[in-house]
Amino acid sequence: MNFDRVDQIAKAVLYEGYMLYPYRPSSVKNQQRWNFGVLYPVAYSEAQGGVEQCSLRTECLVVGSAATVVELTLRFLHFYTRAATNQELQGELVSDPWQEAIEKTVKLPAHLLSSFLGRPVGHPFSVAGELNAIIADNGESGSATSALHQRAIEGVIEVAAEAIRQDIFKLSILIRNTTPLPEPPPARDTALMHSMVSAHVVMGVKDGEFVSLLEPPTDLQECTSRCQNVGVWPVLVGDSGQRDIMLASPIILYDYPQIAPESACDLFDGTEIDEILSLRIMTLTDEEKREIRQSDDRARQILERTDAMPAEHFMKLHGVVRGMRPLKENNP
Repeated sequence: MNFDRVDQIAKAVLYEGYMLYPYRPSSVKNQQRWNFGVLYPVAYSEAQGGVEQCSLRTECLVVGSAATVVELTLRFLHFYTRAATNQELQGELVSDPWQEAIEKTVKLPAHLLSSFLGRPVGHPFSVAGELNAIIADNGESGSATSALHQRAIEGVIEVAAEAIRQDIFKLSILIRNTTPLPEPPPARDTALMHSMVSAHVVMGVKDGEFVSLLEPPTDLQECTSRCQNVGVWPVLVGDSGQRDIMLASPIILYDYPQIAPESACDLFDGTEIDEILSLRIMTLTDEEKREIRQSDDRARQILERTDAMPAEHFMKLHGVVRGMRPLKENNP
């Protein structure tokens, strides 16, 4: 199982909607996070009447045996707040707090499929919170410090397997955010700091293969229809025909999704055209670009890459022919 082959797709899922054009925190569309696949703490979800999700479930079929090896990796974004303070003004805020993210991975040890048969196996995990301070640039207003505040997250991954036939098994994965919260549950922005954002699962098997839920074999269509998926949908990833890796994505995808080779950087919007977004970035004012540079590291990298983009590379974004086929003639 070569998980590196699907890393580009997984990262695109991870950062979809992370920040949108014009990539400024002051922009209305960026003032409230709306990422896909957010798993809030259970207490916050219950306080919202279950409207906000606190868990995800994915189920799929595996062709193999009890000796088939299963690998599971949970990936998500862990938010932290960054706020710049002025040391000469006794810590007075000089910029609004902004939520940035760090990629987090929870990888389970490889297990035989037989170890999950009969009952769910729980794997609790925790991600520590941190509080750091880094010295920023010295400006006209004096030396500034960026305070980075991150909250802890706790969760559990439950894995179970059921024998459907001698060589067919249903693999079930339940992930829940069990982070304790004070009473009463905090506001959404605070709960988001304890949440798993853009949560998705990468599954791999050795000595076995996954069954497509989109195009299952005829004799397995009834079995796949009984697979329950809540908050995510599993699709085959990798090279076309490869069946040892599956991605449970919070975004609707087809089997074997691909990133266009012309896309040199992540613009956090896989539904948009890179050329259009790049042209829009080039039209930003100096003041807008200054705000981007002083806010999110990833947005600043988008701006720097676009400003430094060679003309020949930009022309590659203009359009490409993937393949040609003859038009069907209408019969008289």
